[in-house]
Amino acid sequence: MTATTRAPLPRTLPEARRQFVKHRSPRILMACLALAVLVRVFVGDFTWWNVVPFVAVVAVQPFLEWTLHVFVLHARPKTIAGHTFDTVVARDHRLHHADPRDIPLIFIPARWLIYLIASVLLVGLLFPTWPMRTSFYVAGFAMALLYEWSHFLIHTDYKPKTRPYRHLYDNHRWHHYRNEHYWFGITSTIGDQVLRTAPGRDEVPVSATAKSLPGL
Repeated sequence: MTATTRAPLPRTLPEARRQFVKHRSPRILMACLALAVLVRVFVGDFTWWNVVPFVAVVAVQPFLEWTLHVFVLHARPKTIAGHTFDTVVARDHRLHHADPRDIPLIFIPARWLIYLIASVLLVGLLFPTWPMRTSFYVAGFAMALLYEWSHFLIHTDYKPKTRPYRHLYDNHRWHHYRNEHYWFGITSTIGDQVLRTAPGRDEVPVSATAKSLPGL
């Protein structure tokens, strides 16, 4: 059997950007963000109250990211009455841990991308006015796109040039290559710091299951 030859991983930001936009999830989220911006401009009424949704998204994201990573992405299959229940996103995440350099596995699966878009639209309705709702849509889709970009870039061969990115890069790489029970943040490590899953690299042992999560 002939082994599949992969394209080289991006080593520069221009290469990373070109590869990023070839994938379905980023393209869909960019379209959602562009539409949200257009609707926001159309709705108008730009007041300071419309900053609230942006602040809310930035404040909640580290903890939402942590919670989803721990309880959804790392969820184990469950067997009830002889039937095994598992999710596409958890299965794909196990494969992602098994091969962190397989770029397509980095991105949100199509079915879960639909859930994400629906969730943003529904949560936006909790705000009392359409200017605030549409501001939330801009913030929500921008954050989702930032998540996809950050996760993708960390798994390429592009090396950090700045201290903030080096911090994110190191923490996520430790999650994959040292111990899967720590360092769950992608766009921020605040959730890890508050919830005490951000030890120093050498403060925890190397896990034997970092590349073979239970259920794989």
